[in-house]
Order: sequence, then structure tokens, then C-alpha cells
Amino acid sequence: MVNIFITGVAGFLGSHLAEKLILEGHKVKGNDNLIGGYEDNVHEDLEFYKVDCNDLDRMVKITKGVDILYHCAAHPYEGLSVFSPSMVTNSVFQATSATLSAFTQNNGERFIFCSSMARYGMNQTPFTEEMNTRPQDPYAIAKVAAEDLTQLMARIHGFDYSIAVPHNIYGPKQKYDDPYRNVAAIFINKMLMGEQPKIYGDGTQRRCFSYIKDDIPLLSDLGFNPLASREIINIGPDNEFVTINHLAETIADIIGFDLKPEYLPERPQEVQDANCSANKAKKLFGFNPKYSLRKGLEEMVEWVKKRGPRTFDYHLPVEIVTNNTPKPWSERSM
Repeated sequence: MVNIFITGVAGFLGSHLAEKLILEGHKVKGNDNLIGGYEDNVHEDLEFYKVDCNDLDRMVKITKGVDILYHCAAHPYEGLSVFSPSMVTNSVFQATSATLSAFTQNNGERFIFCSSMARYGMNQTPFTEEMNTRPQDPYAIAKVAAEDLTQLMARIHGFDYSIAVPHNIYGPKQKYDDPYRNVAAIFINKMLMGEQPKIYGDGTQRRCFSYIKDDIPLLSDLGFNPLASREIINIGPDNEFVTINHLAETIADIIGFDLKPEYLPERPQEVQDANCSANKAKKLFGFNPKYSLRKGLEEMVEWVKKRGPRTFDYHLPVEIVTNNTPKPWSERSM
């Protein structure tokens, strides 16, 4: 049994990770400020703390005795970060700084930092781990800076680390009433409410979507596998590189919805094509995704149906409102 701590443990990624590690018999603790997740995501056997990562004193106390720390917490709002840079970067870089400080003070052994595909920016696809980072927005800039800080602190203080790069993850437990992120979840929620989805730009942007059940085993392994030491690892499949239009069409077909999307002006700094290579994960860890995009979406649609579609919750402030701010955010019209 290993003592494990997960930040953002009520969130989508953190809650799935906690469930797997608890089932494997580990002692798992975690924190969350409950801004970006659901409280009922928290596993009943988890030692849970409602604490923000930026509260250093409390983070030091609750991470005592921890061997491995998975840092999943952040406001993962890439598009919104252009209009709320202070809030988003504080939740990414400053929160990572405080978490690293607490972890180091308590002599932790391995720190797993969950970064973002946004680190690659305008690089040519497929993105590979050795590419230079080219962040295009405040969220990505903060993630890259947090990666650098993780590596610096590990080098100075002698702990081990891995940098995970999960990307475009979707599935049950994801916050689907969030108007600022999670495009698959937003589309599902809108269509189940009988409303047409809104698509930024012309919908030809291409992404490779990653089902949560494929990704969690690999993310979990990064905490234990010696091959993961001081490595950057893309986590997610690379074999279905599809447009946002295709995503919407697939969801509509699953639900039986007459799709006539509303197209809006493209969002500033949005990357047209983004796809991460899975070759390194396959070679080092035998990563072998089982879910097709459609199969994963079918499971997520069923989960949202059971939970019930919800009106969108504008739970975060938009700091900068100009003519460039997407109207669904500035006018709260999602």
C-alpha cells in the first residue's frame, strides 16, 4: 500500500484516478475547492479535504506522509483564459507552486504533474513529446511554466516526477453544465435539452478525443513505473482525428437529434488542428486504447441521460469583456 494524494479529486480526471487507486488497495487522500467538479464524484473511501491548492498552510498539513502526489487540479479553461487570465493562471501556475512547496516540505517521493496538449500550440501534428512548446494562450503559458517549475524543484530537492499530457478527455463524471469548456459534454447537454449546439468558427477544427477509461490506467501507472521517471508522456489515442462538425454529427446520431448547429465567430487564439502522438506511450507502457469515439460517446450520453440534462452554470467570472469575447459567455446565452 502506498500513500497517495490527488489534487482536484472531485473533478473529472481526479475522481476517476482516485477510484482506480482505491480499488487497488492504496490509501488515497485528496483535495478540491469544488469549483470545477461535482461533490458526488468524491469516492466514499477517500479522505477528502475541501481545500484550495493555493492555501499553502493547509496543503502542508494535509499532504503529510504522502509518497506520490498526482496534481490534477486546475481551471482547465484554455479559451476562457484569454478573457480571464488572472483567474486561470492563478489556478494553474500559482496552485502548482503551492502544491510543489507542500509536497517538497513533506519529503514526497514522486510528483505527477498533469499538463495539457495546449503546451504544443501551433506545432505540426501529430504533437510529439520532444517538440518545443509553443503556448498560444494564458492557460497554455501557465501550464508550460508549471512544467518548468516542477522540473526545477525536482532537480533542486531530489524528488522524482513525471509530466502527463492528457488531452480532450471526455466521459462520465465530467462537468457537462459548464459553458466554458468540454465541447463533447456541452454538445450532449444541449441536444438532450432539445437545443441546437453552438460551434465556434466553421467547425473544421480537428481534434482527437480521448475516453477517460482508456487514459486512467496509464495515468495511474506514471506514479509507479520506473520508466516514467522524469518523462513527458502524451496520454490519449491518436487514431481518430476528427472535426468538431463530425463530433456534433456523431452525438446527434447517437441521440437521434435533428442537427442544425449555430455557427459563431471563431475564438481568439484557438488552434486549428491539435493531435498528440501516442507512440511514446505505446512503446514504453504498452498503451492500447479500447474505445472508439462513438463507443465512448454512447456511454457518456447514457450517463448524462441518467443524471439529467442541466441548464448551464456560469460559475466563473469573465474578467475582460470586449467585442472579441464570445457572446455565449458575455451574454450568458449558452
